[in-house]
Amino acid sequence: MELFLKSVSSLNDATRVLILRFLDTYGECCVCDLQHSLGMIQSRLSRHLKILKEAGFIRVERKGTWAYYAIKSPLDTFRREAIEEIRALDIMLPKLKKTSQTGVCPL
Repeated sequence: MELFLKSVSSLNDATRVLILRFLDTYGECCVCDLQHSLGMIQSRLSRHLKILKEAGFIRVERKGTWAYYAIKSPLDTFRREAIEEIRALDIMLPKLKKTSQTGVCPL
């Protein structure tokens, strides 16, 4: 029940819904790409990513010094349907700004 409650409460924030939609649209992203694309400061973004990870929506993979985030796969029915509902929302999604292509994070 605890995971269910974390999942429901994690969706009660417009920024986290935006992050889920962004990752669903663009796929796996380096944390610096998320920062740059979403225009968020690192501490705020990290807090939101932690909540989404603990709620079972996203996974993190470390590659060297970089952390890459993506929608977790496979998702259970509840989370999969939540992502489908988020896809149906009219959200102004920023473009992906790949800052990590050079292998050097500018942030």
